[in-house]
Amino acid sequence: MEYGCIAKKLGHSFSAEIHSLIGGYDYRLREVPEEELKDFMLARDFKGINVTIPYKKDVIPYLDGMNEIASRIGSVNTVVNRGGRLYGFNTDYFGMKELISHAGIILSGKKVLVLGTGGTSVTAQILSEDLGAKEVVAVSRTPGQGRITYSEAYEKYPDAGVIINTTPVGMFPDCYAEPPVDLRRFKNLSGVVDAVFNPLRTRLILEAKSLGIKAEGGLYMLVAQAVYASEIFRDITIPKTEIPRIYAEVLKMKQNIALTGMPACGKTTAGRIAAQKLGREFIDLDEEIVKRTGLEITEIFARESEIGFRRIETEVLKDVCKRSGLVIATGGGAVLKDENIEALRQNCKVMFLDRPLEWLTPTDDRPTASTKEAIEKRYAERHQRYLDTADEIIKPADSADLNADMIIERFNS
Repeated sequence: MEYGCIAKKLGHSFSAEIHSLIGGYDYRLREVPEEELKDFMLARDFKGINVTIPYKKDVIPYLDGMNEIASRIGSVNTVVNRGGRLYGFNTDYFGMKELISHAGIILSGKKVLVLGTGGTSVTAQILSEDLGAKEVVAVSRTPGQGRITYSEAYEKYPDAGVIINTTPVGMFPDCYAEPPVDLRRFKNLSGVVDAVFNPLRTRLILEAKSLGIKAEGGLYMLVAQAVYASEIFRDITIPKTEIPRIYAEVLKMKQNIALTGMPACGKTTAGRIAAQKLGREFIDLDEEIVKRTGLEITEIFARESEIGFRRIETEVLKDVCKRSGLVIATGGGAVLKDENIEALRQNCKVMFLDRPLEWLTPTDDRPTASTKEAIEKRYAERHQRYLDTADEIIKPADSADLNADMIIERFNS
């Protein structure tokens, strides 16, 4: 291959899409088993590669040289082949620097906790020092070699100002794992950075935002380091204004559209049209539940009660929300559980179709909205919840096609 990314596993990677937006060269993903890494590096059959978990240090013995930043960090994520000689660079350093700036987080004068022990952890530690942090402390489940435990972090650094997560906790496919640290234990936090980019917003980032703390996931870092890597690959200079442009395009490409609202508000019809216009896959959550269980919604309610149905709904919703680039029509009651909202917020832009009560029609296939009285009761119970959990509120028109256009317009805004 000419250019690409190597790792042990790459099912979570966005790199190919990012490099296609940077421009005009063949970039491929290649999963390399550990026992094949030596042969791959010795063959030198590439012009330039990115390197990610777990090979950022393992490739170093095969290099003919490293630049100053990579040497300081002792970790390489970019390798270029120049006349048969391999040179290593660390563009993660610049990617993380761009991410911290983009998030508006200040490290100067702050106590910074860096979670994790891998190459990205060392990158974050050195960058934090270079950005003037007052103190930089590595935190790990295993103490030693200058690292402290999470318990020690709570005890000795409750005044930490910034936390940078470089662990894989919360990364696809384990998107719903408990965050690596309890942010509520730190009363002086002004910023949280997570190197994880898939999902777009980890539980750690969502918790930070809920606490009013500036927080940003790793997608901006991923895009920025790719731009720097592409410069090295091709020995060119790329305007840094390309970073926010490409970031915005990748974010739009990967973010789901999730439609919420009352039963019979038009989510499925408008969502299906919007998906077709956008060239995206459409998933109706109730239809997906029927497909996976082999039972109609009314049958599930009869067999399992509403409690059982809500459990199944959550399982299916969380599985669907791990994916990227979808249009999702949720069930009318999906917003009732905080667990569901958290799952939606990881990868979705949530849009509430706020159809007036008098426009909602009861139907027999909706167990909680089969009569006018039931709809009125559900509306009273849920309307504020829909408002509170939406990123966008759409007032539907009579036309499903117009509603689809409004969904697309708000998504693109």
